[in-house]
Amino acid sequence: FLSQTPWLWNTRQCWNGYPYQPLMPDLHYYYIVELSFYWSLMFSQFIDIKRKDFGIMFTHHIVTVTLITFSYVTNLTRVGTLTLCLHDAADVVLEAAKMANYCKCQKLSDLLFLTFAIVFIVSRLGIYPLWILNTTLFELYEALGNFPALWVLNMLLVVLQILHCFWSYLIMKAAYKAVSKGKVAKDDRSDIESSSDEEETVPRSKTLHSTITTNGTGGANGTNGYLTGGTCSEEH
Repeated sequence: FLSQTPWLWNTRQCWNGYPYQPLMPDLHYYYIVELSFYWSLMFSQFIDIKRKDFGIMFTHHIVTVTLITFSYVTNLTRVGTLTLCLHDAADVVLEAAKMANYCKCQKLSDLLFLTFAIVFIVSRLGIYPLWILNTTLFELYEALGNFPALWVLNMLLVVLQILHCFWSYLIMKAAYKAVSKGKVAKDDRSDIESSSDEEETVPRSKTLHSTITTNGTGGANGTNGYLTGGTCSEEH
């Protein structure tokens, strides 16, 4: 859909004829699917494992749903589609890395995670401010002047950029551990509220017992889809 639109290649086209821009069916359905996806993430967060960045992730979902709804209502959908597409790019690689991790394909998971780190940082810290924020902060003002929706739109987009910076820090720290230790270290946001640093200080003799209750699971099922029912050589 976006490959056939003029505003993908020239962001100034986002503001041509605004606010009298036709709402194309493809654009409408694109928005509906994305909005339903982020609503589902917001609700599923409460029944999922409680992670360390629960508050920040919940803030992200609130901002995203508000931004999608606000841009749809005010017909700022052209720049909205660019923002959605840019954010989805890194998520594809992230989900692939998670699946590889659950399947115990460690090398593939490491490779996909490092690929995700590069795509995330380039897209969120590079393309996003130079492409999205540039057009909403400067090109929009030049084309249409000052109006209330401009300030609301930019405030929400800047909040997203702040969250991008925070997550980029966590990703770079995990990527550094992956390179230095030869494998992807535990994700700082993949555990429950108890700190992973505290778990690392537990003596090795207690490690096997502690893994049984990690991430809110028990019995034979272990952490993040791994089985911990059997014994290992380290136990002896």
